[in-house]
Amino acid sequence: MILTNPMEFIVILITAGSVEEGEKIANALVESRLAACVNIIPSVKSIFFWEGKTCLESEVLLVVKSRRQLLEKIIDKVKQVHSYKVPEIIALPVIDGSREYLKWVEEITS
Repeated sequence: MILTNPMEFIVILITAGSVEEGEKIANALVESRLAACVNIIPSVKSIFFWEGKTCLESEVLLVVKSRRQLLEKIIDKVKQVHSYKVPEIIALPVIDGSREYLKWVEEITS
């Protein structure tokens, strides 16, 4: 397999309401090979404006490693298993990284 441009890789940030829900989303992404790895950061505080008021919630943060061409499938999969009406799914480009790691991400998600 030939390693593609590092810019073709993405990190996706997804919040969830609990560790259990985060694990459910992470497993769905990894088992379907849409993501090579998902880190679950167990305790973040989120302040956001929703339905006319400012909210403060405890959430978990998922850090998903994948490829840009899989983003639409990732969004669809997350929406299938996520409990939120409007889940946070934000993709950030990878500008560079360890060639060995990026090659592994590519192999797992191909």
